Amino acid sequence: MMKTTKKHSSFISLGLFLLISASRAEIFTSIGQMTDLIYTEKELVQSLKEYIQAEESKLAAVKSWTSKLDRLTRMSTSDPEGYLAHPVNAYKLVKRLNTEWSELESLVLQNPSDGFIANISVHRQYFPDEEDEKGAAKALMRLQDTYKLDSESFSKGKLPGVRYNSQLTVDDCFDMGKTAYNDADYYHSVLWMQQALRQLDAGEEASVSKGDVLDYLSYSVYQMGDLQRAVELTRRLVVIDPSHQRAGGNLQYFEKLLQKELRASERAEPNPAEERPIRLGTYDRPLDYLPERETYEALCRGEGIKLTPARRSRLSCRYNDGNRNPRLLLAPMKEEDEWDNPHIVRFLDALSDAEIEKIKELAKPKLARATVRDPNTGVLTVAQYRISKSAWLEGDEDPVITRVNQRIEDITGLSVATAELLQVANYGVGGQYEPHFDFSRRPFDSVFRTDGNRLATYLNYMTDVEAGGATVFPDFGAAILPRKGTAVFWYNLFRSGEGDYRTRHAACPVLVGSKWVSNKWFHERGQEFRRPCGLTEVD
Repeated sequence: MMKTTKKHSSFISLGLFLLISASRAEIFTSIGQMTDLIYTEKELVQSLKEYIQAEESKLAAVKSWTSKLDRLTRMSTSDPEGYLAHPVNAYKLVKRLNTEWSELESLVLQNPSDGFIANISVHRQYFPDEEDEKGAAKALMRLQDTYKLDSESFSKGKLPGVRYNSQLTVDDCFDMGKTAYNDADYYHSVLWMQQALRQLDAGEEASVSKGDVLDYLSYSVYQMGDLQRAVELTRRLVVIDPSHQRAGGNLQYFEKLLQKELRASERAEPNPAEERPIRLGTYDRPLDYLPERETYEALCRGEGIKLTPARRSRLSCRYNDGNRNPRLLLAPMKEEDEWDNPHIVRFLDALSDAEIEKIKELAKPKLARATVRDPNTGVLTVAQYRISKSAWLEGDEDPVITRVNQRIEDITGLSVATAELLQVANYGVGGQYEPHFDFSRRPFDSVFRTDGNRLATYLNYMTDVEAGGATVFPDFGAAILPRKGTAVFWYNLFRSGEGDYRTRHAACPVLVGSKWVSNKWFHERGQEFRRPCGLTEVD
């Protein structure tokens, strides 16, 4: 998505922001906004405590009444006439039945839950919905694939860099597997149903039955083409639940297919039928739409990086004074090479902690689901390959933004007059942006035709990330790790104006942590004398 520095009058109030943030399948896409849910849940817990206290107070009052009246009725029923012979007792009986029992009735009819129900009703409109839960589940599967983590690692909370350990129950694993199953994603369904079964076999208690897990698992294994395992698991299901409505028929069908497969392979008997655990790598992961998937994910894991000793020897660091820029003479920017060709540099101390917090403060109320431009229609739309929320900050919105924009111009030597607004992005659960180009491959048939294509990218890292979240370049094997307060810069176009296709890059899924970045994209117009055109196509 692109916005230029032209003024606009859009203003989002806090109330409208809350309504926007509550839209379907949006909440899980920003860790920054999900933090609000932590405080919401805390408030609901406090409300629940107050409800319990009110119920306990009500029950204590009723018990007190019951105890007093129990003693009184035991005395009165032992000698009714003698008891009523005393005029005070007669008066108090009439009074109790006319007045006090009515008061007790009112007490019993009081509903202390009203406050809690009202509170949760107010907050429910901002709760994550089913699509959010589905998106978060798919995010865990994406992390599992990218970083080659087995389901047990996730279930036991064995992740790098974690400060707060959290584990998945049998029911959690079953729900993960069911989410995949309902999307016909039998690869992940197998992994998570197997983990649910493993934890059930270990004695963990759960709401879901072992029969239900075996039912889903056996069919998913069949869909992965493993007939022998499908037969083994279905036989186990029949033993556990002989009356299961599908197990008997499935078993006959699977056995028939297995025998046919054995005859075709000229094998008389299947392999030994001991239960073989299913783990990551047991089955091949299905191919998808991304041709460089394997290379991209390897780089995210820190594998396949092509920073050879020879290339490393060509990298250096320096002080950047912006070609004797007065604002940088006394405090030049520290600059270091990240890659030689194409040239990627990192600026150190590009943002202070105070500036970062102000930028996040300004952006958070405006965060909305990040979009991509459909290559066929040119229409902005959300996509599963970009999981984040973003906001655009005007240059005159705050002195901090004005100062940051000026600093970016000073150290890059490029004009921000035709650059896009400062875009702030926060990544959600498993937040990522799969390999993409920053420049348009249709610059004269798009929104870029006025100010030209995206000439260069300036990317501020506003947080450290405990694990994952690297910026990777699959074409030449580079991986750049987020470092809070630093920024990286590269050109997307050659001097000829042609796109540098080597700059196709990706934001790896965030495994542990919250990733905040801010981007400034420079356009061609206004840079004619700052970065003159070259005489050849690719110089």
